[in-house]
Amino acid sequence: TVIRAAILIQNWYRFTMARLEMRRHYSLSIFQSIEYADEQDQLQLSNFFTFMLDHYTHPDSVSHIFTSPSVSQVVDEGLCLTEFEKMIDVPDSYYGPRLSFPLTVEDANALLHAFRNEQLLHARYVLQLLCETRRVLKEMPNITHLSTSYSKEITVCGDLHGNLDDLLLIFYKNGLPSEQNRYVFNGDFVDRGKNSMEILIILFAFLLIYPNDLHLNRGNHEDYIMNLRYGFTKEVSRKYKDHGKQILCLLREVFSWLPLATIIDSKVLILHGGISDTTDLDFLNALERNKVRSYSCGGRFIFFKKFSSTNAKIKLFALGKEMAAILDILWSDPRSQNGCTPNKCRGGGCYFGPDVTAKLFERYNLKMLIRSHEFKPEGYEISHDGKVITIFSASNYYEEGSNRGAYIKLNPELIPRFVQYRVSKYTRRKNLQERVGTIESSALKSLREKIYAHRSELTSAFAQYDFSGTGKISVNDWAAAMESVLQLELPWRMLRSQLAQTNSDGEVDFMSCFYDLKIGQPIKEVQPALAETLCRYRKDLEIIFNVIDKDHSGLISLEEFGQTWKLFASHLGIDVYDESLDKLVLSIDYNKDGHIDFNEFLEAFHVVHRLEKKAN
Repeated sequence: TVIRAAILIQNWYRFTMARLEMRRHYSLSIFQSIEYADEQDQLQLSNFFTFMLDHYTHPDSVSHIFTSPSVSQVVDEGLCLTEFEKMIDVPDSYYGPRLSFPLTVEDANALLHAFRNEQLLHARYVLQLLCETRRVLKEMPNITHLSTSYSKEITVCGDLHGNLDDLLLIFYKNGLPSEQNRYVFNGDFVDRGKNSMEILIILFAFLLIYPNDLHLNRGNHEDYIMNLRYGFTKEVSRKYKDHGKQILCLLREVFSWLPLATIIDSKVLILHGGISDTTDLDFLNALERNKVRSYSCGGRFIFFKKFSSTNAKIKLFALGKEMAAILDILWSDPRSQNGCTPNKCRGGGCYFGPDVTAKLFERYNLKMLIRSHEFKPEGYEISHDGKVITIFSASNYYEEGSNRGAYIKLNPELIPRFVQYRVSKYTRRKNLQERVGTIESSALKSLREKIYAHRSELTSAFAQYDFSGTGKISVNDWAAAMESVLQLELPWRMLRSQLAQTNSDGEVDFMSCFYDLKIGQPIKEVQPALAETLCRYRKDLEIIFNVIDKDHSGLISLEEFGQTWKLFASHLGIDVYDESLDKLVLSIDYNKDGHIDFNEFLEAFHVVHRLEKKAN
C-alpha cells in the first residue's frame, strides 16, 4: 500500500510538473513570437519610408533620419567639455554626482550609488560623458583583440535591455570592472527596460576609466529607429526634457562608433547576432562602421542625402556590401539545420547552420562563437556541437520570473563557466505554480491584444469556414484561420481553451475571441474600422510621426498628420474615407492652433481589457 501510494504521488507530481512546464513553454513561445512579429514590422516600415520620400510634400521632414549624424554641427568636438560647461548651468539645488574629467573610480562609484537611489545625472554631465565616449570609441578598431590570463579572466555579458538591477547584480556577484577584472558587454544595452540611460552612463564611465579592460560591442538596439519603437527615445525625452534632443543626437553618433566584434586569444569570436555564409572578418575590420545611422530599416536599402538647390532631393542607392555584412552580425540567429537562409522571423539577418559556423572557424582558426540577441529561459544556450554559445543577461525579460540571466567567465583554457542569476523582487514569495500563472496570464494578455487588433481580418477568415453562418467552426478550422492571419507559428489548438469558447459539440464560437476586449476610443468622430486600423498600426505611426517631429516637441501640423496617414494607408492598401479622416483630424486639434499632440492621440487607440477596466 505504501509503495502504491508513493507511485501515485510520484505520478501526480510528474504530471503536475509536466503541465506547468508545458504552460511555461507555450507562454514564452507567445512572447517570443509576438516580439519577432514586431521586429518584422521594421521591414514594412522601411518600405514605407522609401514610398514616403517619393510622395511626401516636404521630403526634408524625413530625409534627416537617413543621413550621417550632425551633432558635430551643434558643438565642435574639440570643445565638447568646455562648451557644455559654458552652455549648461548646474544649479546648487542639484544633489546628484558632479563629474570632472578625466573620470576616476570614485566618479563611477558615485554614479552607481546615485542610480541605486533613483537619482538622475545632470544633463551637462551626460553630454560631457557622451562627448568623451565618442572620442575614445573613434580610436577603437571595428574588431577588438583581447588576451586572457589566469589572473585576468574575461567576463562576457549579453543583452541587458535597460534592466539596471541586472547590471548591478552582475557587479555585485562578479566585481566592478578593473584592470584585473575585464568585461565584454555584447550589445543591446538599451530599450524595453526603464533604465537604459543609467546603464549607458555606467558602462561609458567605466569605458573611460578602463578603456583597455571594459569593451562594448554594438547590438541591433543601439540604433535610432529601434529606439523610437522600443522605448529608449521616450525614456531620454522624459528624463531630460530640456536637453533630450542634444543627448539623442549625440547618442546616435556614439552608437555608430561602437565596435562590431571582439576576439579573445585569437580563438573566441564575440559579436551580437551571428554570422552568414558571406561573413568576412577582414572585410568587417576594414569598413567604415559609422557611415550609416540605422541598420534596422528592414535591411534592404541605404539612404543618402543628395543636396540640390532645394536641399530636398533624395537619392536611393541599393544595399551595399558593408550594410549587408553589418546586418548579418547584428541580426542573425543560429539554427540546427545546415545552410544559410533569410531570417524571416526578424525581417533581417539570416539563420546560419553548423556548416556555416564550421566554415568560418576553419577559415579563421576559431574555436568558439559567443553571441547574444536571443532570449533564453536559462540565460544561455549551447548549440552547433558546443561551438556557438548564446548569452542573455536580462533576467525577468518578458515577465517577473520568466527567465534567468547569465554571464560567461573565460580563462586561458577557454572553457566557458556560466553564472546564472535572477533579480528577485517578488518571485521568491511565489511558488512555482504562481510564477507560471503570472507568466501565462501576461503572455495571453499580449496575445489577446494582438488578436483584437486584427479583428476584421480574423472575422473574414473565420467566415470562410462558416458555411452555414452559425458563428461556429471546428477547432482545426479555427486554428488554421488564426495562423493564416497572425502567422505566429503558435500551438493554436492547445491555446484554444484560453482564447475562445466551444459549444457542446466541440465547435468554436469564433467571435468569443473578442468578447472581453475593446479599443479605447474616446473620440466620437472615429469610425470603428478606422479605430481598429489606428490601433493595429499605432507603433508604426508613432515612429513615423516622431521622425517628422524633428524638434521632439510632440506636435505636428494637421497637414503633416493628414498627409502622412493617407500615404501610410495608401502604401498598405488600407481603405480610408477622406471624410472620416478629415473629421478625425479636426476633432483632435483641441486648441485649434493647427497642430496636434500625436503621442497623446495615439495613446487613445489601444486595446482595453473590459474586466480590468471594471476592476480599476
